[in-house]
Amino acid sequence: MTENSVSVSPRADWLYELKKSYTRPEDLLSALQLDDSAYADDIKARQLFSMRVPRPFVQQMNIGDPNDPLLRQVLPLVDEFRVEPGFHKDPLDEQSSPANGLLHKYHGRVLLILQGGCAVNCRYCFRRHFPYDELTISQRQIDDTLDYIKQNPEVNEVILSGGDPLMAKDERLHKLVQELEALPQLTRLRIHSRLPVVIPSRLTDELLTSLSQSRLQVVLVIHANHANEISNDLSAALKKWHNAGIHVLNQSVLLKGVNDSSDALCRLSETLFRANVLPYYLHQLDKVEGASHFEVSDDKAQQLWLDMTQQLPGFLVPKLVREQARKPSKTAIMPDGLTT
Repeated sequence: MTENSVSVSPRADWLYELKKSYTRPEDLLSALQLDDSAYADDIKARQLFSMRVPRPFVQQMNIGDPNDPLLRQVLPLVDEFRVEPGFHKDPLDEQSSPANGLLHKYHGRVLLILQGGCAVNCRYCFRRHFPYDELTISQRQIDDTLDYIKQNPEVNEVILSGGDPLMAKDERLHKLVQELEALPQLTRLRIHSRLPVVIPSRLTDELLTSLSQSRLQVVLVIHANHANEISNDLSAALKKWHNAGIHVLNQSVLLKGVNDSSDALCRLSETLFRANVLPYYLHQLDKVEGASHFEVSDDKAQQLWLDMTQQLPGFLVPKLVREQARKPSKTAIMPDGLTT
């Protein structure tokens, strides 16, 4: 394999990088020096779920490697056409909402679907069929959402979700933070985002200033599945955010052919911690239609988790969990005889 020479903008402008993303499988394969004729059937799967892959993420891939763990997460495959029992378009039963763009799934916490789009379309995404046009919150509807929170005084945390909430520009995020700060019942703001992993320049100084000066405790949860995703630029940015008082966590999805080995999972935890990020959850795959080829059995997942406990200190072992529709919390998937 040769050195990756995919060009990235020297301007450190996340919106520019977003605009320059690969959207055609043929172009992505060409950049990685892979023969697109071998993927003729796979490319057709783009019609099921569009492709978008930012160049900084591609720069982390291995040239000439069809099994690269980052490539496998984003390249359409013919396997997506498979219809498997138990896999659904809405695996978590989320497509209903008490207020537009708001999901109240857990006690004390609400999720705001702030943005419908993502910087990268991961092929295993549990919201690949989500009707964002119907549920994404607009600025005009933010007052209704704030009223709902006021009417539910047990809510003390807002989770910005999506799509990817960091697809919103800094100005909009700053205004939203101010509106949330005005609700005295709120104590925490959590932001779930994969965008910094695929475009590290999204972690701007302007956004950091806004969040670090908030009266709310701010938690940034990044979504990285493999150690190769943690670039030098991302690591430097995450350390800066950590040093500014932002709590930074990571959650991963266990994916066949990507990170389903104890070596890959341990290396991810160690690499994250070097960037001042704590592992948080290791999710079993949400059974969304089109992603069955990524599924890892519970037996194997539990064995991998046990392997991690034998190789890592406890604070670097993420909790193995599954999200289940209409459940009030994550469901831990523990090996027999273990409860924590």
